[in-house]
Amino acid sequence: MIEQFLAGFDMALRVDTFVMASVGLFAGMLIGALPGFTTLMAMAILLPVSFLLDPLVGIPFLLGIYKGGIFGGSIPAILVSMPGTGAAIATTYDGYQLTKKGQSRKALDVALFSSLIGDTSSDIFTLLMIFPIAYLVMQFGPPELAAILLLSLVVVASTAGRNPIKGLLMMAIGLWFSMVGTDPIGGVERFTFGLFELKSGIPLLPMLIGVFAIPEIVNVLSANSSKLKNATRVLGERLKFAEFKRCLRTIGRSTVIGTGIGIVPGLGQVVAAMMGYTAAKNASPNPENFGKGELEGVAAAEAANNAVNGPTMVPLLTLGIPGDNVTAILLGAFVAQGLRPGPELFETQGSIVFAILIIMVLANALFLIIGYLAIPFFARSVSIKSSLLIPLVVMFAVAGSYVFRSDVFDILMLAFFGLFGVIARFGKFDVMPMVMGFILGEPLEYAFGQTLAMSEGNIIAFALTERPAMLAILVLTPIIGFMLWRSVNKKQTQPEATELIENSP
Repeated sequence: MIEQFLAGFDMALRVDTFVMASVGLFAGMLIGALPGFTTLMAMAILLPVSFLLDPLVGIPFLLGIYKGGIFGGSIPAILVSMPGTGAAIATTYDGYQLTKKGQSRKALDVALFSSLIGDTSSDIFTLLMIFPIAYLVMQFGPPELAAILLLSLVVVASTAGRNPIKGLLMMAIGLWFSMVGTDPIGGVERFTFGLFELKSGIPLLPMLIGVFAIPEIVNVLSANSSKLKNATRVLGERLKFAEFKRCLRTIGRSTVIGTGIGIVPGLGQVVAAMMGYTAAKNASPNPENFGKGELEGVAAAEAANNAVNGPTMVPLLTLGIPGDNVTAILLGAFVAQGLRPGPELFETQGSIVFAILIIMVLANALFLIIGYLAIPFFARSVSIKSSLLIPLVVMFAVAGSYVFRSDVFDILMLAFFGLFGVIARFGKFDVMPMVMGFILGEPLEYAFGQTLAMSEGNIIAFALTERPAMLAILVLTPIIGFMLWRSVNKKQTQPEATELIENSP
């Protein structure tokens, strides 16, 4: 793997790669700064752009949107108390209070620097952890892989909100969707309803754009625009080094929290930001200052939510398991580029994987430059009317669904899953378990079929005698699922926080 890493380092140093990563960062920050326009929407509608580019250009472009969008959401959260993304919910608590004091520039600066430290540190952690995890994963066989995929589904269902029944129901729907088409083992056609277009299964990309982008568009259209105030000018002096130094311990703590949460599929930036903010408040000698304009409150939330970005790539690249909604879209980009994440990816395309991870780290220098210089511009973009942007977003969504296979049927799939996503949001169902069930259903079925053949139909005896790792994972699965469900629900004891977490992307 050392050779692959060195080869990846050479592959990463391309001018066009960093140009497109810069474009992605700028686009992500801009869209994140628009109230109601989320990072998830940006990733979904701009996903098709990556298909037209080389993998080492297209995927860094999407990663730039990911990084920039999470920070960009802090701008309207600070200026007008409206989080641009769900990840910036906790930033509103102190960010807007600082704006009311005429210190919005300090709040934006500390948000930028905290985001940069959290993101960079977690990216480096990811790059280092990929080595041992990838090596371990390559030792797995179908039985261990089937057990891990089952564990992942349980984890996602457990962290999908207060109601585990809703999470399990959406998971079951996703697994059923994954069975539409042709049986990967027996080659038998099933659940196609006589439609020739479904013989190869439900297309992933129209599904992703439909369930993620369309509900966001409907949400923006239905939002009460009168709540949006005129964008506040960036006021006050810049952040002083002494003030930033005072926040370093908080930033370090939140970075660790966000990094740990990022590894676990299904939790995401919102939970990380809430936990980071709560930990900072509990550790502060003056907790009464939080919620009244405390710089450490902004630093805690932004460091935690940005620290999630890198570690979500670990389960995605090593096992093909998306860590959150955004990495589910990244999975679609990898698949479209012919890079199917999982154990075999490191054997066949290891140098490209390391190149992408190295670009993630190096792109943070561009993150700092673009963010620092363009904050006043992004602040003015807060007041752009959403009615001017919605038609463009819809156009991108439709074009993106059609362009990959040039099949009109994919547009129908976009409409179907868009309606599905809108109904799910109206009923307060999280679509993440459905998407995870759909993505992981086929590899789980294939790995289970192989395990069944290896065990000659007696999986329990096979696990007890020959596969102790598989047995250990299966035993721990319900325990881990229950512990995560209890932990997440304890963090959602306040009604306001619960509603925001469940409704955020």
